[in-house]
Amino acid sequence: MQKQDFGDETLELPLIDDCATVESAVEKSWSKIAPFWPLKNLIAVNPIAGFEDLPFKEALVQAKAYFQQTEMPAGMQEVNRQSIKWLQAFFDEGQATIKMPFKNAGLFKSTLSLIRFDSQIHQNDEHKINWIKQQPNEPEAFIASALSYLKIEQHDWDLFLSLMLTTLPGWAAHIQYKANWAAGSSSAEQSEYLAFRLALTCLIWPDAKKLINWHKNALNSANQENTYNDIFSAELSYQYKLLKQFGDYAPPQEQKKPKAQMVFCIDVRSEPFRRAIEAQGNYATYGFAGFFGLPVSISNPVTHESYASCPVLLKPAYNVAQTPDEANQSNVHKHNRLTLLKKLYQSLKYTFTTPFNLVETVGSTTGLWMFARTLAPRAADAMQAGLKKTIAPDFHTKTDVRNIPLSQQIGISANALKMIGLTENFSPMVVFCGHGSATVNNTFSTALDCGACGGRHGGPNARALAEILNSKAVRFGLSEQGINIPDETFFAAAEHNTTTDDVEIYINEKDLSPTLSGHLKKLREALKAAQISAVQYRGGQIPAETANGSNLRKSVARRSTDWAEVRPEWGLAGNASFIIGPRWLTENINLEGRSFLHSYEWQTDNNGSLLTSILTAPMVVGQWINAQYLFSTLDNVAFGAGSKITNNITGKIGVMQGNASDLMHGLPLQSVFATDTTPYHTTLRLTVVVYAPKETISGIIAQQAILQKLFGNGWLHMICLDPTDHKKYRLVRDLGWTHIN
Repeated sequence: MQKQDFGDETLELPLIDDCATVESAVEKSWSKIAPFWPLKNLIAVNPIAGFEDLPFKEALVQAKAYFQQTEMPAGMQEVNRQSIKWLQAFFDEGQATIKMPFKNAGLFKSTLSLIRFDSQIHQNDEHKINWIKQQPNEPEAFIASALSYLKIEQHDWDLFLSLMLTTLPGWAAHIQYKANWAAGSSSAEQSEYLAFRLALTCLIWPDAKKLINWHKNALNSANQENTYNDIFSAELSYQYKLLKQFGDYAPPQEQKKPKAQMVFCIDVRSEPFRRAIEAQGNYATYGFAGFFGLPVSISNPVTHESYASCPVLLKPAYNVAQTPDEANQSNVHKHNRLTLLKKLYQSLKYTFTTPFNLVETVGSTTGLWMFARTLAPRAADAMQAGLKKTIAPDFHTKTDVRNIPLSQQIGISANALKMIGLTENFSPMVVFCGHGSATVNNTFSTALDCGACGGRHGGPNARALAEILNSKAVRFGLSEQGINIPDETFFAAAEHNTTTDDVEIYINEKDLSPTLSGHLKKLREALKAAQISAVQYRGGQIPAETANGSNLRKSVARRSTDWAEVRPEWGLAGNASFIIGPRWLTENINLEGRSFLHSYEWQTDNNGSLLTSILTAPMVVGQWINAQYLFSTLDNVAFGAGSKITNNITGKIGVMQGNASDLMHGLPLQSVFATDTTPYHTTLRLTVVVYAPKETISGIIAQQAILQKLFGNGWLHMICLDPTDHKKYRLVRDLGWTHIN
């Protein structure tokens, strides 16, 4: 051991050989922390995913002890206050006008070199200042020395390091994201963060060992029996109603060829709209994950923007470019000039001196604009759109899929069509309909856009798949696999605005025959009628809109343009089930916008590979979404973001409550509560319903560890509608089946 003076204390520093267990302790401590994505690309996450290896009921108790303690030791509170201050500065992504010095050195080294200037931390104590200067720069070595100074026994290292994270869980969740999911991620971020937390703890609260007994007392007193019983009761009630609606689930004798076929995202907001469009005539709808099976990044050479457009479980394998038509080059140049003007305005707005001159110059104009935006949001939005169109008119773009090899285009499209169950009986027009939301001044807008793809809209992926399937070479390759697409069938792309229920079809009329033009005209008329119906249903669920009656459509449209609106739409609130099967199974049922609907035909899935893909990818994402809504409703302070009204954005990465809270890592109150005290979302676990033989499902679960964990520990419910004997079965915790009467 080495010795080091710290005031009246003598700190024994472990030698490097003595630090061998630090890495293991660090790894175990982080296993309790779920990642949380920044605002620009929010992803739905189970906030207590670190406890999924435990039965759900036990995990509730652990989560209570680790994350839901309202009374924290005063010393730890002070450590947290000082931590937040430095974390805001280090992780800022452009909100601050002055960058923190030495950021390139990493969190631990940069703060260690600067905190000696922070008297709030060391109170100008020379011993503490000297101690800071003497510390090792390597995080692992420092962690070992800090644990020794704090007198933490080695058998308590895992627990104590966990408490360093769970007492400030929002920032820990952000570090977990940066260490494992962000571009250029590195696990070194985890050691850096723990070393930083321990440094402040040693300086501010040397008695931090008391945190261990505080936690043990919290664990002993954590009782979630009533919480679990309430959740279980809500689940039984929902499942009873749902199963009753299925009845005997007998397939139809025959099906007419539809006028058009539309493939929607499995998002729960698609379900009411699918019912609405089907009610307009002979239109067939399907459900498929909204990235449409394309693991791609989307790039735009005009805006120079490039982003991954697929779920975070996947990595983009190809790039799809959206290039402007050559005839639109003048509009492209105008768009570029407008972009430069915006950047100039932002630079003038955020530098030190120019904001004063900027206010003098444009203050009256922006004041009038704010007045219009506040009192007449729809009119102001229309004015802004018209002005933008005049200055920089829109231009048509082509979707360039040439970076995807032909063999892969054939494979991707074949897999998509098989997964959907659309391999024959094609309509003259097939539309892939992505989705996205439309809101103004909404911190959580990406959470409304998509819960799986980082807030990316599905339209570009839909355009890419339509482009692929309109290729003669791809169709020839598909025909060799037994998928024969008629020459007259045309694939189109569209996007569903989930806030207003408007559907925009991306199509160049020049590509259509007169017959297809007629089909398109009728489809657009049907979509407008469906919009009215869907708005009446979904918009009517928003408390403030229930009395608007015939004006509901205009009122909902206003919400999407009102920059003071805290509840523009419900997002995925209310989600309760994930149904895998053919559309006829659910088309006559009002699922109340609470179900993820994934199309699936078990007869064509000979080896169960398609169902395996659904259960291990889209369904897992559905479980993330369900858990995020569940826990954000259960405790909106510990697992949510609190009220939007008191949110403050920090560093462009997340929100705090007030000016110095933890980084909030969940959904805001207005996303899950009808009022400040009345929940809108029902706290229940996701019920998965599969129309397939139970033996097939059992075989898949037996081969997939993640499914064994989620179903075996009760994080999900599984109900099988077995087509071989027309009976209903429930999967129990030992992964066997019990018949449902």
